[in-house]
Amino acid sequence: MAAQTVKTLTWGVKQSFRAYVEGAGGTIEAGAGAQRTADGGFTFDAAPDSSLTVDADGKLTGRGLFLGEVQFAAHGGMLKVALVDPILEITDAGALLTVADHVSRTYRLEAARLDLGVANTEPSGEVVLPAALMMFGCQWLGDHYPAGTPLDPVQLGLAG
Repeated sequence: MAAQTVKTLTWGVKQSFRAYVEGAGGTIEAGAGAQRTADGGFTFDAAPDSSLTVDADGKLTGRGLFLGEVQFAAHGGMLKVALVDPILEITDAGALLTVADHVSRTYRLEAARLDLGVANTEPSGEVVLPAALMMFGCQWLGDHYPAGTPLDPVQLGLAG
């Protein structure tokens, strides 16, 4: 099997966070290319200059640039979280998911570390990676979860 390009990133952030926002009468809106999935997560399409691939051995390499915005809001605006243009970087130290935390795209933060050691390729062809919250991700989600908290897994859709 030849290397395959990653075309989509699907991530729900954390199911309990989504449930909290909606349970508090808040809103979750996806746009600018991001779409809500049937199970409540979000799918982002790869940017044209994205270089994330899966080689013949199932190893991820490169840098995945994904497009879209998700806005979480509740408590009359007291809770506001933005998930904008995720980037998945594969380095010698592992896999890191960063996000812009505002639609201005001025700053990026390290939201989650992904566990390449237990990546799983589903029968559908998607690569599924467990995710855990990083320190800046704690602040991003309003300091409600400590660093290391398991997040929803990241799913990577492959071309063809």
